[in-house]
Amino acid sequence: MPVTARLEPSGNVTREPAAQQHLHDLAQLRRVRDRIDREHAQPLDVEALAHGVQMSSGHLSREFKRAYGESPYSYLMTRRIERAMALLRRGDLSVTDVCFAVGWSSLGTFSTRFAELVGMPPSAYRRRAARDTAGMPPCVVRQVTRPVRNREAPLAEPRLS
Repeated sequence: MPVTARLEPSGNVTREPAAQQHLHDLAQLRRVRDRIDREHAQPLDVEALAHGVQMSSGHLSREFKRAYGESPYSYLMTRRIERAMALLRRGDLSVTDVCFAVGWSSLGTFSTRFAELVGMPPSAYRRRAARDTAGMPPCVVRQVTRPVRNREAPLAEPRLS
């Protein structure tokens, strides 16, 4: 049976079967994902997330991507965009207020990343979402407006003149 070594928070090194280590790592990755979900508007970086679960940032990034299909940073950005989409659909905050409420410190960076994932700028999204989701239950709205993960939004078909 394969055995792996693990550094405990106390500083001691323990040896345990590889399967047990894998389960431990998965539990730690879930804690990281839950922290991102809870604290997405706070300044978070991979180094701080890794420190919180006693992993190196490289190991955390590799294992998180293997478990969830995207890096911790990408997951954080997508989570922020999802929250921004919900706030924009509400319609009572300016784009600038939404930008800062979801954890960005630059309106330009927020708008660029939003357009990459959603396919349109935040202001256009707010206008379109109000029209397209009128009368839908919130649970359905969240599902149909979820941003594209791990790739840019599809580009419009090129026009031939």
